[in-house]
Order: sequence, then structure tokens, then C-alpha cells
Amino acid sequence: MRLSETTRAAVETESGWILLPYGDVGDLLNTPNWRSAVNSALSASTEAPVADTDARFASVIATPRKVICCGLNYSDHILEMGRSLPTHPTLFAKYSDTLTGSTDPISAAGSRAVDWEAELAVVVGSELSEAGTEEAASAIAGYCVANDVSMRDWQNRTLQWFQGKNFTASTPLGPWLTTADEFDDDPTFVVEGWINDEQVQRGETASLVFSPVELLEYVSTFTTLRPGDVILTGTPGGVGQGMDPPRFAISGDVIRTHIEGLGTLINPVTV
Repeated sequence: MRLSETTRAAVETESGWILLPYGDVGDLLNTPNWRSAVNSALSASTEAPVADTDARFASVIATPRKVICCGLNYSDHILEMGRSLPTHPTLFAKYSDTLTGSTDPISAAGSRAVDWEAELAVVVGSELSEAGTEEAASAIAGYCVANDVSMRDWQNRTLQWFQGKNFTASTPLGPWLTTADEFDDDPTFVVEGWINDEQVQRGETASLVFSPVELLEYVSTFTTLRPGDVILTGTPGGVGQGMDPPRFAISGDVIRTHIEGLGTLINPVTV
């Protein structure tokens, strides 16, 4: 939660958002026995709750060690991009300063091909290395909403996607983290995206080629995942580059991203 020039982790209660003694959710997740730490902090808190109407949400995780993204993970999106179904996840990385808040503006100066990619984000809650399926599942702290806003003209300059995926403050992540224990062991989410009032994306995570657990399991075989790391699981069909003719966001457009049970991002665009 954003407080003037700083941020604080907070937990939602019936009376409002209770501020916690951690800079953000990433700091909290790096605390041993973080669930117990939340309960202890709630019991000790003397600060007045923050009402929903007064709450402003920064990126859920401000400075993760890793932001690892899976491209081409929904079968409909893979087909609209003219590709075959992959046998292994197509991965790329983002820097942490690409992340921004749930209502923050996205400035994409220098790009004429700003595209939207509504996504489910998975946040890691414990260290994970060479994990099996059960361990990977238990390492999921929770889920939130993301949009992997992509500058296609920069992305397509070379075979490497990096430069089109790493514009500063271009990837909203939030608005909050909903912990994994709020859902079944293998939850299905409906991922939706709008440009202004026009719905352009809708997909169910049940159609992912590689599930969140499979992604954590796979990634952990070559790099250690740590608390607060973020995995973006890919986007369903309906991106601008896949349209005929291609369509991209312009200044004044608002990208809205929603996942039922996780919340909504509303981000105006300036190019």
C-alpha cells in the first residue's frame, strides 16, 4: 500500500486495511514464518485501519529478486501468433523496476506499438530449488493480477524479446496478493482484459499449456526461486498484435485487467 512517498504491507480485515511493519509484501514473505508474523502484527497493531476508499496500491512486490515470465502459454494465443504448441516453456525475464501499481499510468514514450497482455501472476512464498510437484505447489504464497504491457516494435527489432518487455514502470502488478489457501489446490481463474470499455481478452487458466505449479517446478530446476519472486504465467488470445490489422494502445487509452477473486488493474496509457 502506498503512503505518500513510502509503501507498507497491509492486510485486509472487516474494518479496513491494517498496516503491517514491513515495507511491502516482498519484505513480509522474506520473514520466517510469515503467516504467523502477520497474526502477531495484527494483534500488536495500534494504527487505525485504512478504508478501502483511501487505499492506494503500489506494486504488490516492489523489488523481487526475479520476475520470470512465460510467453506463449495459452493455446489460443499461441495460434493467433502463428506458432506451434511448445514442448518447453518460453521464458524471459523482467527487471523489478518494470513493475508498477494497480492504477498507475503507463508511459511508453518511444514506442508506437503498445500492446496489452492480461496475465495471472504467481508469487513465491518459500525457497525453491529442483522442486518436485508437491513442493512447488506448497511454495506458492498466492496470486495476483498482472499485465505484461509489451512494446511490440521494440520487441520485434531482434529475436530476443528483452527490450520490448522491460520499459520502466510498464507492468502493473496487484492490486493485492490473495493467498493460495483461499483457493483449491489447483484453482482455475478467468483472466480478462479491456481497452477502455471494449473487452479484448478472456481466457481460463485451465487451458494453460504449463500450469503455475509446472512453471515453478521447471524454473526451479535451473535457478533458485526465493520468497517474493514473481512468475507471470502468460496471456490468453486477444492481444493487439494478433488482430487483423494489428491494433495498439494510444495516449488516453485505459488498459483494464481483471481476474475474478483477485481484483482489477486500471492503468491509463501515455505514448
